[in-house]
Amino acid sequence: MTTSTPNAFADKSILITGCSSGIGYSTAKILSARGYRVFASARKPADVDRLKSAGLNTVELDLANSDSIQCALQHVLEQSDGKLYALFNNGAYGQAGAVEDLRRDVLREQFETNLFGTVELTNLVIPIMRKQGFGRIIQCSSILGFVALKYRGAYNASKYALEGINDTLRQELVGSNITVSSIQPGPISTRFRANSMAMYKKNIVKETSFHKETYQSMEERLQKEGPAAPFTLPPDAVVKKVIHALESKRPKNHYPVTFPTYLFAILKRILPSRTLDKILSKI
Repeated sequence: MTTSTPNAFADKSILITGCSSGIGYSTAKILSARGYRVFASARKPADVDRLKSAGLNTVELDLANSDSIQCALQHVLEQSDGKLYALFNNGAYGQAGAVEDLRRDVLREQFETNLFGTVELTNLVIPIMRKQGFGRIIQCSSILGFVALKYRGAYNASKYALEGINDTLRQELVGSNITVSSIQPGPISTRFRANSMAMYKKNIVKETSFHKETYQSMEERLQKEGPAAPFTLPPDAVVKKVIHALESKRPKNHYPVTFPTYLFAILKRILPSRTLDKILSKI
């Protein structure tokens, strides 16, 4: 991560979603120290207060609520003279569970946050960036945005859909001086696993499921201390990619993070789908 002159980016405001912990929190802290005018958002008022006590500009924003999205963006624009250099859509959660156990309302809830709210906020920001003549849109996708793992169907689908939106937006924004970049983390040390476990317990009925035994093993694994997967990196690994997407004259379309993301991007290109399925099914 390169150093920068203090306040070199003071005129560049960035709104970041999902800053209560992990990637969002680390990005907000590092970019703020780097000189950006960061607006760190979180869904829960208690998390907003905690971010504020950490010295960050804050705003309450729930991606599953249109009124919350609009109010949050209005607040940010009032504080930033109506301009926004960048948007980092990081807010998301993972709904674990076999596809056959996902009720319609559970799947809809996953998409409300991970896709619909993200796209709504992005669409509100684009006219602002068009008017000012520049902007950076950075979407936090996932390795599961291009390869699928079993028992993560809802999350897989939401991130696959987000990748499709990103690819489309890049084409539609050609010539606007607005860039769209997709960050694709693999395993990162965050509260994602704990949050996913909570949503699984809330929405999946284990006792009547065909996958009951598998769920039991999954619960034991997810509750173990330490990294849930090999090659796990800290959130700062993602922040480095965000900084490149913000500051490069030619931001990349996709930013893989962690060894598994690079590996499976290659394997998906060179292996038959049946062979890749066999490898993925063992994870």
